[in-house]
Amino acid sequence: MRRSLAFPILLLFVVGCTQPLPDRTDYGAPLAQLFTEWAEASTQLDSNGAIGRGDYRFNDRFVVTLTPDFLAADRTLNQEFLERLQDINRERLSATDRLSYDMFAYQRRIALEAHDSGWSRAQTLMPVFQFFSLHHAIINQGSGASVIPFRTVADYDNWLRRLQGWYTWVDVAIENMRTGMEEGIVQPRVVIERTLPQLSAQLVAEVEDSLFWRPVEALPDDFSEADAERIRADYTQAIATRIVPAFRRLHDFLENEYLAETRDTVGLRDLPDGEAWYRFLGRFYTTTDLDVEAIHDIGLREVDRILDEMHVVMAEVGFTGTLQQFFAFLREDERFFFHSREALLAGYEDLRGVVESRVDTVFHRRPEAPYEILPIAEFEERSQAGAYYSRPAPDGSRPGRFFVNTYDRRARPSYAMTALFLHEAIPGHHFQIGLQQENEALPAFRRFGGPTGFVEGWALYAETLGFEMGLYRDPYQYFGQLTAEIWRANRLVIDTGIHLHGWTREDGIQQMLETTSMGLADITAEVERYIAWPGQALAFKIGQMKILELRELAQAQIGENFDIRDFHEVVLAEGAMPLALLEQRVLEWLDRQ
Repeated sequence: MRRSLAFPILLLFVVGCTQPLPDRTDYGAPLAQLFTEWAEASTQLDSNGAIGRGDYRFNDRFVVTLTPDFLAADRTLNQEFLERLQDINRERLSATDRLSYDMFAYQRRIALEAHDSGWSRAQTLMPVFQFFSLHHAIINQGSGASVIPFRTVADYDNWLRRLQGWYTWVDVAIENMRTGMEEGIVQPRVVIERTLPQLSAQLVAEVEDSLFWRPVEALPDDFSEADAERIRADYTQAIATRIVPAFRRLHDFLENEYLAETRDTVGLRDLPDGEAWYRFLGRFYTTTDLDVEAIHDIGLREVDRILDEMHVVMAEVGFTGTLQQFFAFLREDERFFFHSREALLAGYEDLRGVVESRVDTVFHRRPEAPYEILPIAEFEERSQAGAYYSRPAPDGSRPGRFFVNTYDRRARPSYAMTALFLHEAIPGHHFQIGLQQENEALPAFRRFGGPTGFVEGWALYAETLGFEMGLYRDPYQYFGQLTAEIWRANRLVIDTGIHLHGWTREDGIQQMLETTSMGLADITAEVERYIAWPGQALAFKIGQMKILELRELAQAQIGENFDIRDFHEVVLAEGAMPLALLEQRVLEWLDRQ
């Protein structure tokens, strides 16, 4: 039913003797020490993500990463640790340590390339966009819906101290965008048009209407009345005199000064050095050496293949007419839609029970962390995709979160739910990220990170597991899986079309309308995502195809003794990694069979 496509892998790793000496104490200790020192040095430089990794030492600190000094320090740190790594004899390491060695080397080299290509600096000149820009993180954190804890009086005080860095970030971002205007490195107009409503939603007249007031509404019962009153007063003052004015400065600059200087074009190729930056991003996100022209062609072939399968499903349900007419039927027939936000969320809760009852048929283990299903915040729902996932807290204080977009329910058909749930929740992101994070044998840089090609490739691969779990017996649910897959195949076509071949926003929307049954709201948000986030969309299908290719290889070699649960354990047990190392790991496993 599916075809995989072998493709070359980006080989940035040291190849050496694979015969380790048994004494890890002698040879692995310097590597472990290096990783420990890296974790501390990189966190001291940029502590913004420390909370998400369960490190609460810097809860009152926010680092502005947009300055030339920060970029220089970051480059120096990566160069220093790469040189120190090369002083360690890789040949004497255990297999597990060699994998960590190679992953660390890859990360340091790709980071240096980002600096040396100019892409790291370019990003600081275009720091605001509608998808996962820093203002999203600040709003979600300040509302209590993200990684920031609001459990103690110190937590509440630390958050207000942390915001001091955000106010500075806003001012530095504005000055950087002015520099970008002078150098012709600016965002497309549509990106800023989508961002402005997100910012204007924060410009509230009443403090109690601010999302930043929500933690105050949820003050723990064990706070003393004196502490509670002080916190209310402090947050009232901060929202009225600092938070809202910071959002207003950013909003007004974008609307009154920056918007007129944005560009009508939408591709990265239209910026100075933009094509070179895009070629770098293609390798960065996929962790392969596929050139972006080849990725475009892969996408076109995958679109054609999936369209053929869609015709088969259309015939199976007895629909007579063209595929476009079938798409129109799926967009319009009331049987496929929920009639309230609450009903849509309840539908996902029902699906959760079905999937959880069957997932053990294809996995040996589950993560210990729970997860919950929540709606995407209203301030960002109009420009967000259908769903996204947020990792659990390492200390168990926060579950994983599957955020569902409940805006424009005509764009959230019931037949697409299964594939989306498998991708974002289980056995997709929650399984992969949860198991990796709970593996305390991994060094921190592996527990809490990983290449997008693996992370998103796994999640897209997880959608296909609905077949093994009996979730696609309904042909419409199967069609939903095909819709999700052709959506990601189209990402290869449209992302490269926009950033390499000069496609317009409208070209991308038309490509999706002609080849998917997705609603216009979702299609528009997706295409605008590719515009705002060049290259990231390439990771999904390329990663999925590599995992499918390795699975087919394993099935062919092992034969009737193949157990899909064993294959999944091999893929997930060591966490996310570049696709070259994943292939090496699977081949070594097959050699042992």
